[in-house]
Amino acid sequence: MMIVSYDLHMHSCLSPCGDNDMTPNNIVNLASLIGLDVIAVSDHNSAQNLPAVFAAAKSTDLLVIPAMELCSAEEIHLLCLFPTLEQALLCSEAIHKHLPKIKNRAEIFGEQRILNEHDECIGTEPFLLINALSLSLDELISFVRPFSGYLIPAHVDKAAYSITASLGAIPPEYGFHCVEVSDLNAPIPFDGMKICDSDAHYLEHMSEPVHFLEIQEKSIPAVLRALGAPC
Repeated sequence: MMIVSYDLHMHSCLSPCGDNDMTPNNIVNLASLIGLDVIAVSDHNSAQNLPAVFAAAKSTDLLVIPAMELCSAEEIHLLCLFPTLEQALLCSEAIHKHLPKIKNRAEIFGEQRILNEHDECIGTEPFLLINALSLSLDELISFVRPFSGYLIPAHVDKAAYSITASLGAIPPEYGFHCVEVSDLNAPIPFDGMKICDSDAHYLEHMSEPVHFLEIQEKSIPAVLRALGAPC
């Protein structure tokens, strides 16, 4: 067994709310510098910058978990973690079909930059990624299953874009094993595991190594198992 520090919720410059300095190399280099062991770049409804993040991390000791932050039709935000980059990209492509075809207005919402492993912009996502998907929470749970996606309700202690804000509670019938909070001391009635992430949109907001997981080995499956995923 080993103890690792983590931050599983941060946004790259693909998310319109993510600062343009949140590039794959900047994120990876800063995470390594401050001593994080495990990170996940969880952009809104898309995994298009994950190949660059994985390439940037290849020469480091950092473990990257493939992830997205999905938004259900009820405007519930959920982290979705995957066992492999390939599954995340396939799910991202499928999810895109359920994104409203509303063009992003970069001057209002921010750019949605797709970068390569050298932090060079190779394109932009034309449709606004922060919109809610056309999938309800029930549908989203079923939708990610073929891609081995593991859903964690995000920032459940916040008054907006959370399962508690939309539904008033964390209904046990959904079977969530883990939730994310912005404050581990928040009085959230939930008997399962709680994790705390930065939800960083700027480099300076990335978490110091203050939150830890006990895992069997430093691998993606081991992290997912530690979070309660059935893998």
